[in-house]
Amino acid sequence: MTAFKLDPFYPIVDSADWVERLVPLGVRLIQLRIKDRDAAWLRGEIRRAEGFAVRHRCMLVVNDHWEIAIDEACRFVHLGQEDLADADLAAIRAAGIGLGLSSHDHDELETAVAAGPDYIALGPVYPTILKKMKWAPQGLERIGEWKRRIGDIPLVAIGGMTAERAPGAFEHGADIVSVVTDITLNADPEARTRQWIEVTRAHDKSASRGDRISKF
Repeated sequence: MTAFKLDPFYPIVDSADWVERLVPLGVRLIQLRIKDRDAAWLRGEIRRAEGFAVRHRCMLVVNDHWEIAIDEACRFVHLGQEDLADADLAAIRAAGIGLGLSSHDHDELETAVAAGPDYIALGPVYPTILKKMKWAPQGLERIGEWKRRIGDIPLVAIGGMTAERAPGAFEHGADIVSVVTDITLNADPEARTRQWIEVTRAHDKSASRGDRISKF
């Protein structure tokens, strides 16, 4: 069983500015996903976001950049399957850093489980505009199948998720629901974030009272 207790609401953003904008609203788990920037700039963004998250009792997850995450004493990283193949998992674990992994099909799920992660993400559950993907939408039934396969490992549902769709993902077995564009492209991101918090907190209370408190 994972040593990390993670909040069921999991937004993904692409800058420290977004972290500072959303976390004070009550966000307890957030991913910083930045692509195609130079290492010095990345380090500065990660350091700033991690420091802000720590001060506000939020778990920051650094996407991909595990070496910087180790150097900056970050607490959690997320890796895609390609990044997992090149990552030094022993170094990540030795640093006491939590590990989240992506999965899109059965082979990737087996690879993820074998790595002993602190959560496994399944996606896309619904059609997504975030990026082009070779995988068709998985659907809600696949969430239940994945959860039966991974047991106690927390399952993250991602891809086309909205506040209205989140309850269905939870009902089919997701422990955590991740969101990107439903917040970042919303006309009022703060109001939408508060809606998400209301929906996910309601699930959290009914599922396991006092059981998902982030580790800091």
